[in-house]
Amino acid sequence: MHEETVSPSAYRFQPHWELLPAGTHLWRMHSSRYAAEEFKPFSADDPRPGRFHATPEDPYPCLYAATDSQTAFAEALVRSIPFDRETSMRLVPLASVRGFSLNAVRTRCELRLVSLCSGAALAAVCQDNLLLESEGPEHYASTRLWAREIRAQAPEAMGMIWGSRRNPSQRALVLFGDRFAHCADGPLEALSHGSIPDLGSADGIKKANEVLAPLYSAIKEPLHR
Repeated sequence: MHEETVSPSAYRFQPHWELLPAGTHLWRMHSSRYAAEEFKPFSADDPRPGRFHATPEDPYPCLYAATDSQTAFAEALVRSIPFDRETSMRLVPLASVRGFSLNAVRTRCELRLVSLCSGAALAAVCQDNLLLESEGPEHYASTRLWAREIRAQAPEAMGMIWGSRRNPSQRALVLFGDRFAHCADGPLEALSHGSIPDLGSADGIKKANEVLAPLYSAIKEPLHR
């Protein structure tokens, strides 16, 4: 992420586009308070807004997803967690998954997304890989402003897509909930296969750890049940 204080609106973007066809399967890890296909509404009081969440000036609902279940977990759980010296694993605190679910969804309409999947695509919105790699609230305050300006300059954008930092062979994306008025039944349909309704349960931990194992990551199980 560029550290200078120049406003994103000082630049003129020429976004690269990626079209995801209707019928595409996506995966998301999300608070169990929301249905699998439900967008998270904007809240000015959100204690942990994400990289491309809305701002008070542009308060859109959003939904983060990934192209496979492993990447959905990796993006949500293993960022900034170092490998444990004793186990050579990234150990995820149980508190990080309590009250969360994993679900698959299918797109009901074609998604027109701003691509951030290459150096050229990032440069087209006057950015580089730090837009996707910088971590922490102080950086997210800036990345949210960049998302707001991309939306302003690309009003046809339904979201953005990029290569996953934690699982580079796959991709992550964010969808903008206010850009689907043309899709009467909503842009996503919930699927039952592979879902884990309670990631904090014994069965949920077991299933999640099977998915995370190739990334040498695991949710720490409680010592006593």
